[in-house]
Amino acid sequence: MAVHEHPHRSAGLRLPSFRGNQIAPASAPESAVSVHSETHTVRAYVFASLRLLTGVVFLWAFLDKTFGLGYATQSGKGWIDGGSPTKGFLGGVAAGPMESTFHSWAGDAWAEWLFMLGLLGIGLALMAGVALRFAAAAGTVMTALMWVAEWPPAQTLSDGSPSMSTNPFAEYHLIYAVVLIALAAVSAGDTLGLGKIWARLPLVRRSPWLR
Repeated sequence: MAVHEHPHRSAGLRLPSFRGNQIAPASAPESAVSVHSETHTVRAYVFASLRLLTGVVFLWAFLDKTFGLGYATQSGKGWIDGGSPTKGFLGGVAAGPMESTFHSWAGDAWAEWLFMLGLLGIGLALMAGVALRFAAAAGTVMTALMWVAEWPPAQTLSDGSPSMSTNPFAEYHLIYAVVLIALAAVSAGDTLGLGKIWARLPLVRRSPWLR
């Protein structure tokens, strides 16, 4: 090492510098910054992928129930064919404290429109990456009601037969609700979506809950 060479600089080590009575932090190594950036990018794309897949779940449910695509809804029994999107599910509720209430709602026009518009709106919001907070709130209400309709805590149904519940609490509708909340919390629409553009709209800037 040359006599004039600073011992700390020779090792590439940057020490904090003193400015007045404050200590300025040392600059982060470029490798650490790069790793942090890569981690942030990977996380953003993972959440974006989760958002799109969840959007497909809601949007597909709407399309299948509307047009009778032959999966959960048989061909010719879609909503446009006069079929009922809610009668089968709500009418089949066989456990839980809201069993009779769900039976009374089954097939009602208001219930069908709310259910179908909810599926469509949540699905489109997730696919576009906009209004995720509103979609999370609406989706949480919807999936919570469906959780109550399934009523996982029941070991037996109202007719005495086994419920075949696989878990008394963590049923998939509950997981959907948590996923929706998480997607809104991390602004998952900013990657592979229109979230950033949506957030800059004057109406959205004035009403952050629309994000």
